[in-house]
Amino acid sequence: MALRRRPAVRLCARLPDFFLLLLFRGCLIGAVNLKSSNRTPVVQEFESVELSCIITDSQTSDPRIEWKKIQDDQTTYVFFDNRIQGDLAGRAELLGKTSLRIWNVTRTDSALYRCEVVARNDRKEIDEIVIELTVQVKPVPPVCRVPKAVPVGKTATLHCQESEGYPRPHYSWYRNDVPLPTDSRANPRFRNSSFLLNSETGTLVFNAVHKEDSGQYYCIASNDAGSARCEEQEMEVYDLNIGGIIGGILVVLAVLALITVGICCAYRRGYFINNKQNGESYKSPGKTDGVNYIRTDEEGDFRHKSSFVI
Repeated sequence: MALRRRPAVRLCARLPDFFLLLLFRGCLIGAVNLKSSNRTPVVQEFESVELSCIITDSQTSDPRIEWKKIQDDQTTYVFFDNRIQGDLAGRAELLGKTSLRIWNVTRTDSALYRCEVVARNDRKEIDEIVIELTVQVKPVPPVCRVPKAVPVGKTATLHCQESEGYPRPHYSWYRNDVPLPTDSRANPRFRNSSFLLNSETGTLVFNAVHKEDSGQYYCIASNDAGSARCEEQEMEVYDLNIGGIIGGILVVLAVLALITVGICCAYRRGYFINNKQNGESYKSPGKTDGVNYIRTDEEGDFRHKSSFVI
């Protein structure tokens, strides 16, 4: 009696799930697949970093590996034709089979990096993965501007600016080594002050300064990579002496009045009039008698130059 063969589907249905999983993976092993242990690495400037790109599945023993850098809408090669290219030449290497290590990273290395693998023996020959690298830059000492002297009751603005740090730093102000809050009304210690601090722009604005606002001021710029501060600068708040100002104006007016009176008196007395020289002035007489007269230093008087014309 011949045995009837059962359909393969019924046999597969009786197989344990573990064997079905192996069979399923065996059907898909022909596709190259990539993964990364960290798709968004963050590193400080001048350190080293690894851009992870790992082949999980592939039947190709020698796949083609390429790394590309995407920055400012431009794509350039980093690893191509089995060597490092571009600005990373001399400070990068291929780690393992596909990952990339960069030494001495700089702020210009912040970009998107695409790992591409081409496996010719796989059913799905190409796979890629994108890594976003962020390079943090420590701030440099910021530029601070503090007014030297401000009268009581007037407004005053202190500026703090730093342009090198990345990510963009936050700012904090100190007076006599005491940190200032963003709003003086939020801290009872500064109830006699009236100011607002913008930690994004670094400006410290006093609506109306008081004597207690006098002191040594400095600013600190900080981000995840570090911090830096500017030198201390003194701001003096002084009382506005209204009486002294009025008195000074009156003194100036009195002096001007005295000068004006003196000039008028001088004019009246003729000090500013050009007097003619005293002494006798001599003129050459007319030729009514036909004789020319000349005065000489030796004679001291007139003498005839020619005889009378008859």
